[in-house]
Amino acid sequence: MRLGIIGLPQSGKTTIFNALTRGDQPTTISGGRFEVRTAMIEVPDARVERLSALFRPQKTTYAKVAYADIAGLEGSNNGNGKNGLSGSLLNQLSQLDGFVHVVRCFENPTVPHPAGSVDPRRDLLALDSELALSDLMMVERRLEKLTEERKKGGGRDKALIERETALFESFKDALMADIPLRDLEISPEDEKSLTGFGFLTRKPVLLVLNLSDGQEPPAIEYPHQRSALLPLQGRLEMELAQLPPDEAQLFMLEFGIQELGLQRVIRLSYDLLGVQSFFTVGEDEVRAWTVRRGASAVEAAGAIHSDLQKGFIRAEVISYEDLINLGGLAEARAHGRLRLEGKEYVVQDGEIMHVRFSG
Repeated sequence: MRLGIIGLPQSGKTTIFNALTRGDQPTTISGGRFEVRTAMIEVPDARVERLSALFRPQKTTYAKVAYADIAGLEGSNNGNGKNGLSGSLLNQLSQLDGFVHVVRCFENPTVPHPAGSVDPRRDLLALDSELALSDLMMVERRLEKLTEERKKGGGRDKALIERETALFESFKDALMADIPLRDLEISPEDEKSLTGFGFLTRKPVLLVLNLSDGQEPPAIEYPHQRSALLPLQGRLEMELAQLPPDEAQLFMLEFGIQELGLQRVIRLSYDLLGVQSFFTVGEDEVRAWTVRRGASAVEAAGAIHSDLQKGFIRAEVISYEDLINLGGLAEARAHGRLRLEGKEYVVQDGEIMHVRFSG
């Protein structure tokens, strides 16, 4: 899972990046240059800690998520005369699973806003317009190719061309009306024709309102599908993330913070991307794995290793709560709580799974 932290210049992207990755990257102005900083972090999960304490394995492995701090987005309303995103920037954005869009809400005279004033709604619209413009250009190019293909004939089935043309015409209408593509309902059949396009406005978005210490969040609504909004005191969260855990806990109590922004961002990211964790346990390793919600047992086996997917026979499954309450796998077997499930079984969040397979 790879999420891109995006936003206009001086919005505090790198501050949020440091808060999420416990990093100390300089938060100096990049001057609009295209830059990408990436960090892989472990996903905090108390269930992994509890399972590790129960099994005392040689190795404990948490699920991981990558965050990329992406500089170079300036917004279509910045008046710089540029037309669209650069190829290198577009390539990076299209490969991401989703966006953490940082919107500046804080005032800071030492870091002046490029537009001369702080206006979260204006900035939100500016960057959303930039992403929509990029998608619109891609849609129009595809429609031109489909028109040429229809004229030439002798290639794909005409009905397929007409179906794809209708889909891309609906995309164009939506983007022209400032509707992101993630708001559109798309059939599984039409999804197949979108492989490789990487439309930016189809990606899930977590909107982070970057506040100063103690600032009340502005009343902003973002009523789009696969989107969520999270107010964060960015500078404070960065400082907390860089403290030892015991010191951070004291400061969190002082400021009335229930949990670190890192934990909230990851939880919301999992929800938006529609993914969940399941676990494998044993004396050698306790490990968390990430799969899409609704994944079958054979898909989950593939997340562990392709050989398990190919030779899948059955999966032994038990819920996290049952395993913890019973005190171990031996006790679970004795009580008949380990279930044997087939290929089509839908894995639930937090389940422990052991795959039986033919090698």
